[in-house]
Formats: sequence, structure tokens, C-alpha cells
Amino acid sequence: MDFAFTAEDEAFRAELRGFLREHWTGQPRDRGSVESFQQTMAARGWLTMSWPKAYGGGGATHMQQLIFKEEIFNAGAPGSDGGVNLVGPALMVHGTEEQKREHLPRIARAEVKWCQGFSEPGAGSDLASLQTRAVRDGDDYVINGQKIWTSGAHEADWIHVLTRTDPDAPKHRGISYFLADMKSPGITVRPITQITGRPGFNETYFDNVRVPARNMVGELNRGWYAATTTLDFERSGIERNFTARGDWNRAYTFLQTDAGRAALKKQASGWRQKLIELRIECEAGMWIARRVAWMQGRGLVPNYESSMSKVFNSEVGQRVSEFVVNLFGLTGLLREGDRHAVLEGMPAFRYLDARRLSVGQGTSEINRNVIATRGLGLPRG
Repeated sequence: MDFAFTAEDEAFRAELRGFLREHWTGQPRDRGSVESFQQTMAARGWLTMSWPKAYGGGGATHMQQLIFKEEIFNAGAPGSDGGVNLVGPALMVHGTEEQKREHLPRIARAEVKWCQGFSEPGAGSDLASLQTRAVRDGDDYVINGQKIWTSGAHEADWIHVLTRTDPDAPKHRGISYFLADMKSPGITVRPITQITGRPGFNETYFDNVRVPARNMVGELNRGWYAATTTLDFERSGIERNFTARGDWNRAYTFLQTDAGRAALKKQASGWRQKLIELRIECEAGMWIARRVAWMQGRGLVPNYESSMSKVFNSEVGQRVSEFVVNLFGLTGLLREGDRHAVLEGMPAFRYLDARRLSVGQGTSEINRNVIATRGLGLPRG
């Protein structure tokens, strides 16, 4: 495995940095500004640069896609969303030609915002226990049930959703995968305020929602296998690594200032060693995540490798956020808006926000099971 960046890769990085300096000034992240910025990137083919050209992509390497994500994150700019990262790859593998023609070009042009309807109140880590039902009625399926932790549902245009279509089958074999328009009658969204005080997650209710049968992705009762393809791409972990490195970098930069050095006078002598250890973990996590991109670039579907990256980077992110908030003592607990808060309250916010990292998109426990059974070949028991 050769993770070195080519001259072409580095030229792209330089071009992207120049673009970001010109087009992203850190304006408020309202939906209008985000969509406008994403469409500007889409016009250059950057949102879906690693997709096949037939579907609106640029045919770029996955390593260049990784560079794109890294530079976007470092600039604090909005990048690709669930449509690009999850729905698109799943449709390329399991979708019909009609589905690909209908959805992939619109995703590539950043015209549609997607959300994911997987988790339920009684089916989170054990996702295959989901109970949302879809029953065939003529040319449609009628969906009833509830989803929870639906990120971005309050702003989404479409949702990709897992349903149970055969309640008598073994739980992994009676699930079907659908694409549904969020404007469909019977869909209700209720936002959930997080521990950070900000919204983002939602409850999504389906009350006799009619979805055309042609919107099923993959085979009837085999939607679980299409969904696991989606999760393999979702669990790459690179964004979590960026988050951990960003937290570390902010703290390190602050510690170089007079205020930062003053704060350190109250700390025990071991903080320097811990800071170094966490930086090493961040670097290790980066290379683990890059391995996933390397595999994707060779036409492989990362499975346990994605789970390794997701577990490691999620937990490193939590360790970094905990270290940073404790580094500043009581002032590290102050939230945004308090005049005594350090780094504008970011340590406290990140500490609270990081709690979700090892739960969302597959808990660490579930991913460790994937690593054990599919990676190490250990028996189930």
C-alpha cells in the first residue's frame, strides 16, 4: 500500500486551497449559502470527483477525494453530504438504471439534500431489528413507522429508508430499502435538541406514506445488503479524524499565546506528554482512514477496514476533546457566549458533541464485532 501523494494530487490540493480562499469566507451556514457554495463546487465536478463520468463524476482518484475532504474541513467549509457519500455509492452498486439516471445527476449538481432513515427507537445498534413496515399496494408500498436520529431531516428533500417487508423472515432477510420524497403526504419531522443545545437530529414519522415500488433499491427483502454497502462507505472515519486533529490543533495554537501559557501554569507536569500521545493517535488515525480511500481507489469495498477506522477515530476524538476541556480547568467548561470562555466555548461544545461519535453510524461495540468476525475470522458466540 503506497499512500504517497502524487505531483498531480499536490497540484489539486494547491488549486483547491486557492478556490477556498476566493469562494469561502466563513459566511453563516444557512441553507442558502451552503447550497450556493456546494453548487459552485459541483460546477467544477468536485463534489463527485471520484464518481464515474457517466453519472456526473470526474473520474478522479479516491485519494484526490480524500484531499478534497481534508482541505474543505480545514477551511471550515461545507463539503459533500449524504447524497454524495451514501446514496450515490449505494445506487451505483445496487440501483436500477432508471434510479441512477433520476438521482445521480441531481446529487452531482448539489440540487437535492438527502437524509438517512435507518435507526429507530428500538433499533439502533441492532439495526436489523427495525420495525417500520412497508406493505405492497398496487404500484406502491405503504410505509408506517418511526425513525430517530435522522440527521438533517428538517432540511432534506429525500430520504433513503430501511423498512421491514417480510415480518416472518429472519430479521436480516426481511428488509427492503427505499428512496422516498420528503414531501410525500404522511411524513412528519420533529427536531431533537442535542446535549450541546443545538438541533440537527430529528424524529421522522411515516403515516401511510406511499412510495412507488420502482423506488426500491436492490431486491425485495434484500435491502439489508444494499444498506451495508452504504454503511461501509459511511464508516470510513476520515471526517472523525479531521475533527480530532482540528480539536488538537486549536488547543495547540492557543497554548502558544500568552493566555494559553497562563492557563498552563495551573496544569500538572504530565500534560505535555499527553498532548504528544494524542497527536500520535491522530496521525495513526489519519493513516488508518487513508487505507480505506486506498481500497476504494482499487475497486474494493472496505468492510472491517471501515469499522477499524470508525472505532479508532471516534474514540481518539473523544479522548482529545476530554483532554482539551480538562486542560483549561473550570474555564474549559464555559459555553459559547460566556465572556470568560476559552476559544469561544469550543472546548465545552466539542466535549459534549464528541459523545455521539462512538454511537452514531454504528456503535463501537457493533463495529468491534464486525472487526472480530469479518476481519479476524472469530466465531460468533
